[in-house]
Amino acid sequence: MPKILVVDDEIGIRELLSEILRDEGYDVQLAEDAAAARAAREAGRPDMVLLDIWMPDTDGITLLKEWAGNGQLNMPVVMMSGHATIETAVEATRIGALDFLEKPIGMQKLLAAVKKALERNARHVGGGLSLAAFARPGPLRDLKRRMDQVLAKSPLLLLRSAPGGIVELVARTAQVAGKPWLDIAHDSNPVSTDVLQRAAGGVLWCEELARLTRLQQRNLLFAADRLERYGLRLVAATTHSSGELATMGWDEVSLTRLFETGLGVPGLTELKDEVPDIAAHLLTQLMESDEIPLRRFSSAALNVLRQHVWSGGYGELKSAVKSLAMASLGEEIGEEEALQLLAPAGEPGLVPAGLAPDVIERPLREAREAFERMYFEYHLAKDGGNMTRLAEKTGLERTHLYRKLKDLGLR
Repeated sequence: MPKILVVDDEIGIRELLSEILRDEGYDVQLAEDAAAARAAREAGRPDMVLLDIWMPDTDGITLLKEWAGNGQLNMPVVMMSGHATIETAVEATRIGALDFLEKPIGMQKLLAAVKKALERNARHVGGGLSLAAFARPGPLRDLKRRMDQVLAKSPLLLLRSAPGGIVELVARTAQVAGKPWLDIAHDSNPVSTDVLQRAAGGVLWCEELARLTRLQQRNLLFAADRLERYGLRLVAATTHSSGELATMGWDEVSLTRLFETGLGVPGLTELKDEVPDIAAHLLTQLMESDEIPLRRFSSAALNVLRQHVWSGGYGELKSAVKSLAMASLGEEIGEEEALQLLAPAGEPGLVPAGLAPDVIERPLREAREAFERMYFEYHLAKDGGNMTRLAEKTGLERTHLYRKLKDLGLR
């Protein structure tokens, strides 16, 4: 028996829709606001949702965006409203809503929309985790706002990142729920107009330009010339400069076009405080797609993830979350499990980046001296031994600086 979640703040409408649908043999759950809808969705995993747009706490469009961003839009959603504009209906469809019903809703229209939604594969798989999942103020929400601004003007976007970036998380933000996602680097055949037609409305993706073969480069450029015709977005990423890519075989004209619209993307080392939130969302997505059983992180385990140096970037974090979830013997993933995976026996645990493992184990005075020596060696080399710049950078008076270098055995 299909489960239908009805979300509406008006009790009369909830009861009317519930009565009609139950008479048709459906299992109906009711929610009066977004908070109740979240709880009902988590508990009941509905086969489809009838979602009101105007609600007092969180409106339906915002809730739809939240589900899409979390990778939870894996059921058809039909929006309802008596006051929505055409622009609102278009936006809901763009986010991933299947249909739109205008109030007052006639019984035949309601049943037709429900039938259409349930026939449309109630378990269609949503996209991967995107920046839309991070609603609280912070660098991830700001990054999404910048990306939205760029994509509103250009269907082609180049993500510039240092190694260990979160480019896939950012790129997924460009994908509309239920629309295709085509990874150019995974296709060894020429891309044709038929392929682009099937991908219409979706995203063409390339995680690293430097890894593309000559054929894949031609595929990317072929698609780039036809983005608007098929309503496509092309999101590519690289850790290299245009000059470095030119030495790898890319021609100057193509690079000029690709580098025309770019966006800087931080790495996990710059998003240390965001790692627990990202990990929790990844865990939710894995549970939603039935890849893992019900799991949750303990606060201590999340702290281990926050402290870890993710040299492998977002891909390494995704793998770690899945491994921890699959190997955990209970519902809660604890600190020891995280430490065992990320710092196997005989290896250092939460050693800060750049410090040799033996330094952190020394007495405090010796560890401080070792760090100071490393610090001054770095800045001396960086500034070419210029003592004026070194004094400005360290905030030390010149006489004190010379004495400190002498004590550390540095010239």
